[in-house]
Amino acid sequence: MDISDIATQDYISVDAEERMGKVRSIFDDENPKGIIVTRAGGADYEGVITQKQLLSSHIEDDTRVVSLTNPSSHSVPKLNRTENVRDVARKLVEGNTKVAPVFESDKLWGVVTEDLILDAVLDNLDALTVDQIFSEDIVTVDEDANIGTVINRLRENSISRLPVLDEDGFLTGIVTVHDLVDFIVRDVDKTTRGDRRGEMERLLDLPVYDVMSSPVTTIHPGDSVEDAVRTMLEDDIAGLVVTPEDDDRVVGGILTKTDVLRALSFTKEEHMDVQITNIDLLDTIGREDVREGIQKITKKYSDMQVQHAHVRFHEHKERLRGTPLIYCQIRLRTNKGQAAGTGEGYGADNALNLALDHLERNVLELKGIQADEEYKGQLLRKLNEL
Repeated sequence: MDISDIATQDYISVDAEERMGKVRSIFDDENPKGIIVTRAGGADYEGVITQKQLLSSHIEDDTRVVSLTNPSSHSVPKLNRTENVRDVARKLVEGNTKVAPVFESDKLWGVVTEDLILDAVLDNLDALTVDQIFSEDIVTVDEDANIGTVINRLRENSISRLPVLDEDGFLTGIVTVHDLVDFIVRDVDKTTRGDRRGEMERLLDLPVYDVMSSPVTTIHPGDSVEDAVRTMLEDDIAGLVVTPEDDDRVVGGILTKTDVLRALSFTKEEHMDVQITNIDLLDTIGREDVREGIQKITKKYSDMQVQHAHVRFHEHKERLRGTPLIYCQIRLRTNKGQAAGTGEGYGADNALNLALDHLERNVLELKGIQADEEYKGQLLRKLNEL
């Protein structure tokens, strides 16, 4: 299946010289996955604006849209109508975007979204179960945290949702980028222009309880991915909290539409399949360097088979002699379970090396746990023979 079967010409666009106040109102009224930015009456493509960008409090309503499109859109892939759906799924994941422009003969033809792709392949997802693809490495927030803390945590981890836990560590709600944008835009619009900065500071001090959604839609590890995606599409949500079958209060992980897209793009290549989110942040290194770094670790343990590797880079504003501070997260899905490592340094290569060091320590710990379990099993068998 190629993308021409599912891409659409029904999308929302704004001119590059439009004000951000107009963009905020569009997101508030129509809740699109993203807004296409164009020039010359829609003939020339400029970029994409997403909801995440609206969480930047320093962006004033009078700011022109064009000032955001270059830094925000350089990682959004430009797709050809004839591209394969599997390749498009990979590009959306690596571009860290939910929407991308589709071109025909260098002319903007339409857009494709993660929802369009998932809806098209829905009937083929019954063979997958949630425990095969969900993320165990999750970030949460306490119920008494304020909105400012929530926004910072979302930005720092480059994620779109946070499970909210009560004082006993049980799931009580969930807060998403969409919740925050909707809440902030709606409340700030009630104030006058002169009150905007003070009103924003007041909103950031409010508790997350005022914004979060509750009860939370959950899914169990043994459920099919088809059922999970169907729920997400029907309820118009981008992720589900994964909980044990016997207790929906315990957070075991998160399953998002991006996790499903990532699974769609899994390959059966002879070498390790590595997906890189925000691949444009790689400067002095390439995809092969990332793959080799991970393989140096996993090859030390012949019984550990890596089924998939996902590496995510995130750029902070801080710089040292012009080199940006980069956060790197590596997540492996193996036959021994999930293993992850993170690192932060100036430049992608430095961040990657620190994340690899952390990953190796966690792999050793995972191996130790497996060894302990095997020893316990052997001991029990011997005891049973007595």
